[in-house]
Amino acid sequence: MKTNRHLFALLAAWLLLVGHVPAAQAQNPDVFLLNTYDGSQDVVGWVMSEKLDGVRGLWDGRQLLSRNGKVLHAPEWFTRGFPPFALDGELWTRRGDFETIVSIVRRKTPDERWLQVRYHIFEVPRQAGGLYARLSVLEDYLRAHPNERIRVIPQLEVNTTAELTDFLAEVSAGGGEGVVVRDPSAPWQSGRLSSALKVKNHLDAECVVQKILPGKGKYTGMMGALECRLENGRLVKIGSGFSDQLRASPPSPGSVITFKYYGLSQKGNPRFPVYLRRKP
Repeated sequence: MKTNRHLFALLAAWLLLVGHVPAAQAQNPDVFLLNTYDGSQDVVGWVMSEKLDGVRGLWDGRQLLSRNGKVLHAPEWFTRGFPPFALDGELWTRRGDFETIVSIVRRKTPDERWLQVRYHIFEVPRQAGGLYARLSVLEDYLRAHPNERIRVIPQLEVNTTAELTDFLAEVSAGGGEGVVVRDPSAPWQSGRLSSALKVKNHLDAECVVQKILPGKGKYTGMMGALECRLENGRLVKIGSGFSDQLRASPPSPGSVITFKYYGLSQKGNPRFPVYLRRKP
């Protein structure tokens, strides 16, 4: 009998041990994802805001997590005074500063550069009501507990499609990434939503194919990407926008192709290049 009680105690202790999950191994958080606006959706009556080109941060009431559930090691002083409920937003400094933001928030040992970062909120997850009601939960909290590091992203009403076009042009002209439009009456949901769309302008350019880079995984034996030379002499690698047929018979070195991209990096390289077509 004593032996059985001893074994039971050991089993209980083992279950307690394996049942413990460290905070750094948190499960992937529930987040909403944007679909793409293609001009066919009726967004009049929705709201629009600038799409900030930062790092997405999920506050779970205790710590900041990435979209994939990894802990973002923000300084204690940065999250001091954050609310006890969840927030969803963008860790951001300014337009065109994406690489710097990534280098700040992905460090395991945070440094003083976090002083540049602000937490721009576009959602208060799992709260009742439409978007305005959910955001008001945070606004009420901030009135009672002011915090200069938390900012609620302004939401502007879309009264006409022309207003959306003008706002996108204004954001793009200032170096912004694009615009997000959302149905303010929709309840909070996770997953990819038809009630939340990204609207972007893209630029295009031509380049000369230099190399055909081999594919990996499902593209083994096919083209994986093209290395191309821009007019200014820079090299750019283009790995998306190709059909399987094109990957099996890609443009040859010396060919001129057109690709689209979304602004330039700090080093002057095209961001997110996507193949469009081969020049005849």
